[in-house]
Amino acid sequence: MKIYCSGIGGIGLSAYASYRASQGHHVLGSDRAETDIVRDLQGQGIEVFLKQDGSHIPEDVDLFVYSEAIPETSPERVRAAELSIPQQSYFQALGELTRLRSSGATDGQARDFRVIAVCGTHGKSSTTAMTARVLIDAGLDPSVIVGTKMREMNGRNWRKGGSQLFVVEACEYRRSFHFLSPEVILLTNADGDHFDYYRSQEDYEQAFVDFVKRLPPDGLVITHGKDPVCASIAERGGRTVIDADAFPLPALATPGVHMQQNAQLVLALAEEFNVDQAQTLISLSGYAGSWRRMEVKGETTSGVTVIDDYGHHPVEIRATVQAILGAYPGRRLVVVFQPHTHDRTHKLYEAFTQAFTGSSVVIIPNIYDARPDRESGLVDISAFVRDIGRGSRVQAIDGKSLLETERLLREEILKSQDVLLILGAGNVTKLAGRMVNE
Repeated sequence: MKIYCSGIGGIGLSAYASYRASQGHHVLGSDRAETDIVRDLQGQGIEVFLKQDGSHIPEDVDLFVYSEAIPETSPERVRAAELSIPQQSYFQALGELTRLRSSGATDGQARDFRVIAVCGTHGKSSTTAMTARVLIDAGLDPSVIVGTKMREMNGRNWRKGGSQLFVVEACEYRRSFHFLSPEVILLTNADGDHFDYYRSQEDYEQAFVDFVKRLPPDGLVITHGKDPVCASIAERGGRTVIDADAFPLPALATPGVHMQQNAQLVLALAEEFNVDQAQTLISLSGYAGSWRRMEVKGETTSGVTVIDDYGHHPVEIRATVQAILGAYPGRRLVVVFQPHTHDRTHKLYEAFTQAFTGSSVVIIPNIYDARPDRESGLVDISAFVRDIGRGSRVQAIDGKSLLETERLLREEILKSQDVLLILGAGNVTKLAGRMVNE
C-alpha cells in the first residue's frame, strides 16, 4: 500500500509509520517541524514534508492515517476527503495492523498476533518499555509500539519482531484503545484524565471496563489488587484477573516506588509467559528508564543536574518529585512545569497546586495549548502560581515564557548542586536540552 501519515512526527504515529515501512509499504507523511524523530524517519527512507497544506498528498494514496492532533478541518484531511482516500486515526490504523496475521513467526508459520496492551492514566510508556525489555531478553522476540524511545530498541519507539507477540501502549484518550483487540491487558492505574472528553470519573473508568471486555473469554487482565479503582475495573470487566501486588517490588536502575509498581505488572506477565522469575528480575534490574521519563540529560557547567520528564498529571508529578527527592537527598530541587492544556489544568486544578511538595522552587513558564479547538476556558496563570505556592508550600514563580524562564534559571535561581526537573508534555522539553548545552 501507499500510506500517507499526517502528523507523522508524533511519538505514536511515527512508530506506526516505521513499522509499516519495514513491512515493505510505501510510507510518506507530513509534520509541522523537523525533529529528531522526523530525521530518523527520513533516514529510514520515509519522505516527510514540513508543509501541511494538502498539496503533498498523492492521488494514488491507499490509506490516510492522522494523529489525534490533526482536526477534521485541517487542509490535509480535507484534501484526503476530496480524493476519496480512506482515512483512519492512528489508533484505528494500529488496531487494524495488530489484527493482521504475523508472517514472521519463528517457526515459519503465519499466525494471528497475540496483543499485549498496556493501559492506564500514568506509567503506560515505562511499563510497555519494561515489558518489551523483559520479553526481548527472554528471547520471545516481540513486535513493539511504544510512546517513548527505548535504549533497548536502539533509541527508537518501535520494533518488528519475529514472533506472534505484539506489545502496544494503549491510550484511553477519546476511547482510542477500543480499536485494539488484546489478549492480555496490563492496567497500571485509572486516576482520571482527559476530562475535555470524559464526562466524569465514572465515565472514564467505564472506558477501561469496556476495554477489559474486549479481551477474549480466556483473556487476562493484570493489575494492582490493592488499588480499589483498578480492582473494580477488572472485576466489572469479567475476565481472569492476576494481582500484580502478589509479586515483589523489583529493583530497578531508575528511581521511584511508582516505577517498581509498574515493574510488578511485568513480573506477573512474565510468569504467565513462563519466563523464569530470576531472569525477569535480572532484566528489570537493568532498566534505567527511557526518553523523557526521569531522563537525566546531563549537568550544567555549574554542576546542576538536569532531568527531563513527560509528566503532566498531578499524580505523575507528585510521584516524580518524590522519586527525585529520594534519589538526590540533600539537594535543592527546582521544578519547571509547563501545564498541558488549559482544560486539564482547570479540571485537576486543586490536585496540581498540591503536587510539588518537597520542591524548593516551582516555575510555570506558560500553558501548552495542545488542543485549542477543544479548550473550555483559560487559566489565570498568576492565580495558579500563587495557589501552587500555598498548596505545595514552595516558592512559586510566573516564568512568563520559556525564554524568560531560561533567563531566570541561569541568572537568578539555579545554584551549584541543584537538581533541575523539567516537567511537561509540550515544548518545554527543549529547555532541558538547552540547559545542558550551554
